[in-house]
Amino acid sequence: MTPLHIDTPLLRAPPELFGPERTVWLKMDALQASGSFKIRGVGRLVQQRVADGARAVVCASGGNAGMAATLAALACEVPVIIVVPQTTAATVRDAIAARGAKVVVHGAAWDEAHEHATALAQAQGAVYVHPFDDPLLWDGHATLIDEVVRAGAAFDGVVASVGGGGLLAGIVEGLRRNGLAHVPVIAVETEGAACFAAAIAAGEPVTLPAITSIATSLGARRVMPRLLDLAREHEIVSVVVSDAQAVRACTRFADATRVLVEPACGASIAALEVHAGLFSRFEAPLIEVCGGMGVSLARLAQWQRDLGLD
Repeated sequence: MTPLHIDTPLLRAPPELFGPERTVWLKMDALQASGSFKIRGVGRLVQQRVADGARAVVCASGGNAGMAATLAALACEVPVIIVVPQTTAATVRDAIAARGAKVVVHGAAWDEAHEHATALAQAQGAVYVHPFDDPLLWDGHATLIDEVVRAGAAFDGVVASVGGGGLLAGIVEGLRRNGLAHVPVIAVETEGAACFAAAIAAGEPVTLPAITSIATSLGARRVMPRLLDLAREHEIVSVVVSDAQAVRACTRFADATRVLVEPACGASIAALEVHAGLFSRFEAPLIEVCGGMGVSLARLAQWQRDLGLD
């Protein structure tokens, strides 16, 4: 089947971001039609489910997976319902609905939206498309590493934001199938959404009491169990940044590249500066610029005001 994602640009970071002497690669998945990397895995999953006979799709999402599922379902010519939590901005809900999805708002966080969406799918005879916990989805996300390898870029670490864990699982799969199992992954979260850091500390999945970060697209309160298994098999380093650091990085990134990304993505950009000691070991790290449809000039300015950054 023809992939629904595009082969996104691989750019060398401009000197304004990390300094003129440093090589940092940027995998620009913010430029996907869905606004984020999610179309890689979600698109792959929806296509397969429809090929297997699905006549309708339901997905629970903070926004990015919902947009990806909507575009994929429309491409496959099946109806789609997207269930979002109350934390999903009205502009995001409206954008998904404008593409043709039925949008349902349910619950205070993604976990509650997920429970409602699975019940809804069963009641309506639709297929539930999980936004991060499915091997087909991980296979789709792994294509970003395939593309970087084909481009011939030499990188010695991968930096990516983590929510539920689907992106990280895909990155590890992509590294393995390209003979790069030795390359470490730096998993970045924001304070108030750091369920992976909590799981690493506890040695098992931990459910956060609430998501208090503005990076609501990192809003799973609990990582999938597979991510902890991968952390035992592959070098995955967990780091955390603040909302303010993530938003500052979003602003610097916009100034340097003229591309907007949301705080969930800005967290990965911020990590190189916030955790400079850790990154001193890398000569050419690769940042997955995962993007995010929940950003606009107005929202970026509001986050700056709310955090006292203006």
